[in-house]
Amino acid sequence: MKAVKYTLLLSFICFVTSLKAQIHNNEIGLKSDNDSYLMDGRDRYYTNGIFLSFRRALHPEQISEKLEKKILEVSVGQKMYSPISGYSPNPLRQDRPFAGYLYVEAGMNWFLKNESVFKASAEVGTIGPNALAQNGQEMLHRAIGFYEPEGWEYQIRNEMAVNLSAQYTRLLYRPNNNVFDLSFDGYANAGTTFSGAGAAVIIRTGKINQLFNTASTFSVIGQAAHTKPLVKRELFFYTKPQLNFIAYDATIQGSMYKRNSPVTFDSRPFVFAQQLGFNYSSQRFTADFGMVFKTKEIKSRARTHQYGTISLFYRFN
Repeated sequence: MKAVKYTLLLSFICFVTSLKAQIHNNEIGLKSDNDSYLMDGRDRYYTNGIFLSFRRALHPEQISEKLEKKILEVSVGQKMYSPISGYSPNPLRQDRPFAGYLYVEAGMNWFLKNESVFKASAEVGTIGPNALAQNGQEMLHRAIGFYEPEGWEYQIRNEMAVNLSAQYTRLLYRPNNNVFDLSFDGYANAGTTFSGAGAAVIIRTGKINQLFNTASTFSVIGQAAHTKPLVKRELFFYTKPQLNFIAYDATIQGSMYKRNSPVTFDSRPFVFAQQLGFNYSSQRFTADFGMVFKTKEIKSRARTHQYGTISLFYRFN
């Protein structure tokens, strides 16, 4: 009888231990961007963004000797843009068009054992009134007791959005003590809404994992433990200076075909962005807060811009 009890106890301990060490293969996430997160009283330009995402790690038989992980992702998002204030009823005083962008995205991520990451994705959506940005901003302002927006009748007109994107990330340096690392990150976009390219250097310091096991690249999930993570829980500070080349931005310039929006401007060809943030990630959860500071994006009297970003993710089987 005692042998049976010990056997059951040992089985239970093994079961609990396996649960704790379990690798989750699905992830859902919510990300919110807003300039009010910085508490500076500003409400302008890229004023709000909301994004829902789902990621799934593919099965081990689809992994090669060089490939650590392969992750499929799907997301839906909405971005809102306004002039220097959401209350801009006079088009002559608007230094940026009112605009909305609503889209669905599907992408594939390849994580190599040498800590290189490739991503390819496609977006389909709309800019203009069909993006429901006016409704979203009015509802948000009513909910928090903010002023009533005016001027949306001059927003960028409806246009279908089809955009393709490719991204490449690679580890450049990490010392043996693993307390910080340096990575390169580059991207290229082509489409009816956004076209351009950019390059950045990412610096992380703290408790960090490899680029195929980290919240930085959304790669905590997996189907099997191929390479052991450096730490069980990540807690790090990051900075990401990035230079962007803007070939076309329909939220500023309007449709590249119809040219029928009442207020448009040319975009500046080069925009520098600096992102700073903190990240905490366990096997189940990720919480991230970042701040983004940008140079002038528009050939108008528009000023520089900054906003905050908050992300929460949950992983499961």
